[in-house]
Amino acid sequence: MESKLIILRGNSGSGNTTTAKNLQNHLGHGTLLVSQDVVRRDMLKVHDRDGNPSIDLIRQIAEYGRGKCEFVIVEGILNKSRYGEMLKDLIQFYNQEEAYTYYFDLSFDETVIRHNTRSKKMEFGEDSLRDWWNSNDYLGVQGETLFTNDMSQNDVLKQILNQLQR
Repeated sequence: MESKLIILRGNSGSGNTTTAKNLQNHLGHGTLLVSQDVVRRDMLKVHDRDGNPSIDLIRQIAEYGRGKCEFVIVEGILNKSRYGEMLKDLIQFYNQEEAYTYYFDLSFDETVIRHNTRSKKMEFGEDSLRDWWNSNDYLGVQGETLFTNDMSQNDVLKQILNQLQR
């Protein structure tokens, strides 16, 4: 089975998790979703620091999906300084032509607006978002697609699905 790797990255509240879940639902059975928050916070209960064990576990789970799942989605903030090398290795592991990389390149104000529509808005607010903010955190790989403020969740999903069909 030929597998496609989909990487969705962006600041907290930008829409990467929502997009990943919607994409998994659309693509259907056998689509593996590897969420940074699930691996790091729920499975390992570790802080997002350099060298934390979630980096390697995310890689291992994503590698497991190659040849077993038609689509493997890796999503999260996944900042370049901590996760960049691992993500680039995954892209090579899957073959550059079968890897699709996306970054939610939203303004801080738009991210706050989107965050305030989520159930997590009660868990943390604008001050935390500002503390975690990392602008222009592009991975810098061939074919990296940027999503901007003017794109709705539906626009983003349509664009990804169109690129997967090529």
